[in-house]
Amino acid sequence: MNAGNGDRRFVITFSCPDRTGIVARISGFLADAGGWITEAAYHTDSDTGWFFTRQVVRADSLPFDVDELRQRFAGVAEGLSERASWQVTDTGREKRVVLLVTKEGHCLHDLLGRASSGELPGQIVKVIGNSDALRGLVEAHGLPFSYVPFPEPGVNGDARATAFQELAAQVDEHDPHAIVLARFMQIVPAKLCEAWAGRALNIHHSFLPSFVGARPYHQAHARGVKLIGATCHYVTADLDAGPIIEQDVIRIDHGDTVTDMVRLGRDAEKLVLARGLRWHLEDRVLVQGNKTMVFA
Repeated sequence: MNAGNGDRRFVITFSCPDRTGIVARISGFLADAGGWITEAAYHTDSDTGWFFTRQVVRADSLPFDVDELRQRFAGVAEGLSERASWQVTDTGREKRVVLLVTKEGHCLHDLLGRASSGELPGQIVKVIGNSDALRGLVEAHGLPFSYVPFPEPGVNGDARATAFQELAAQVDEHDPHAIVLARFMQIVPAKLCEAWAGRALNIHHSFLPSFVGARPYHQAHARGVKLIGATCHYVTADLDAGPIIEQDVIRIDHGDTVTDMVRLGRDAEKLVLARGLRWHLEDRVLVQGNKTMVFA
């Protein structure tokens, strides 16, 4: 839902090599314009020497719109560093989300429910599946569903490339702010990972120790694992190794069956994916390399 005039905010995210005077320059710029700051968060990464900040300003406190704010802030950013990275967004302009799914529906159920109850700071504009299994659920929520068939892994490389081209075309048609792999059981090719960098989010289970391959919950159960969890991260060409947005764990014991572990693991997946997507849409996640700063 779009924010009302009283709730509308402009969000500034900014990073650059650290130096003295950054906070004073940004806050002074906003104060001189009459900006009413409602949130301000800062962090310096001692390993890289980079400074990060997220500033939220009441839109109705400024005498100009978000486009002029961008123009004016560009001069501030350039004055602070030629290497600065920044953006200004407007909570009054609703962000678009595309969901990618296969057959498992727990993450989809959760996100559709949050969207319909107004908890999600964005609009789900389309759901695309490489299976038709979840069409009914999506259409029951009044949303468009598209089925893009994929061949079996390793069967036909050209057919898989064609399927991903069709998928990408349907996603890019909406120019989404977030592309969510809600248990989408396909490996995204490197070219698409690059095109969707910083916008595509994925979810996967987390175990200690790590179990890869088939039936990870069965492996974990056989080893007597005491903690299971989930990780939400950005999608990169390195499978399940992109910048981490959110993680959580659930404690289990010897009395939990494999079925119990699967159920609890799905709970963790739903929670961290919802948190990660919310923080992404609220511009709370700043990425540097393979590391994130999350101003939650």
